[in-house]
Amino acid sequence: QVQLVESGGGLVQAGGSLRLSCAVSRSIISIYAMGWYHQAPGKQRELVARLTSGGKTNYADSVKGRFTISRDNAKNTVYLQMNMLKPEDTAVYYCNALLLPTDYWGQGTQVTVSS
Repeated sequence: QVQLVESGGGLVQAGGSLRLSCAVSRSIISIYAMGWYHQAPGKQRELVARLTSGGKTNYADSVKGRFTISRDNAKNTVYLQMNMLKPEDTAVYYCNALLLPTDYWGQGTQVTVSS
């Protein structure tokens, strides 16, 4: 069982930055992959960024060059640094842990970007 708690969301103007944090209830070293997803109203949940235990990352095309996923193994925490935010980034952001074979999700944190 894995519990995930996101924090760091909020309201920011376009062009601004936010850093999301995901606190994990267990060691993240052995978790196959950690990721961030977002879901805008009326849309499906989509992958934003993913980081495997081997250090491989992948990003949605829409955030490449603006967002960075990272982790602190000592703190069992995963981060999403979001720069140059755009109004279309507005969504609920969810932390995900893939501890094979099960996906675990946090409760989500709202990010709102005003134009």
